[in-house]
Amino acid sequence: QVQLVESGGGLVQPGGSLRLSCVASGTIGSISTMGWYRQTPGNQREFVATITASGSTNYADSVKGRFTLSRDNFKKTVYLQLNSLKPEDTAVYYCNAEIRPLYTATRTYWGQGTQVSVSS
Repeated sequence: QVQLVESGGGLVQPGGSLRLSCVASGTIGSISTMGWYRQTPGNQREFVATITASGSTNYADSVKGRFTLSRDNFKKTVYLQLNSLKPEDTAVYYCNAEIRPLYTATRTYWGQGTQVSVSS
């Protein structure tokens, strides 16, 4: 059973920082792209950032220069460093990964989400 588990969300003041982590576990053959999306009430989930297995990153314009995505392939973990946070960054952040389990086909997996709240 493959799953993604996020951690690191919380409440922070504007201008503050947080670090989100997402670890993949289970009978995993390989992991290609990993990333983060976010969602606010009443809105669709939106792209934040992705990183390939080789480390190439892609960011939404709204977070470029403030958020940094990295991964540890040995630990099957992706990290999102959130700096210079703004109230509009408040959302539930979801981890996403393209995973090929050992005995089944590749598909997209999602974590359960972690709340990030930016408020004074």
